[in-house]
Amino acid sequence: MKTTIEIADPLLLDARKLAEREGVTLRALVERGLRLVIAEQKAAQPFKLRRASDTGDGLQPDLASWDRIRDLSYEGRGS
Repeated sequence: MKTTIEIADPLLLDARKLAEREGVTLRALVERGLRLVIAEQKAAQPFKLRRASDTGDGLQPDLASWDRIRDLSYEGRGS
């Protein structure tokens, strides 16, 4: 896709020199820079924990003691 952007003259001159030294087009250099900035932004986004709650009823009041709750939570796990 073609587009037009305005770039400060000193920056454009430096970019053209760099592209020439590296043997790439100005377009390739700009695309590489944009990819780097976009990847940096994606990496900087804070981690967001997905919602993974259970739709069950939770602990019920008829479970009389914490010992009973612990026993039920480890039931079938060898303890």
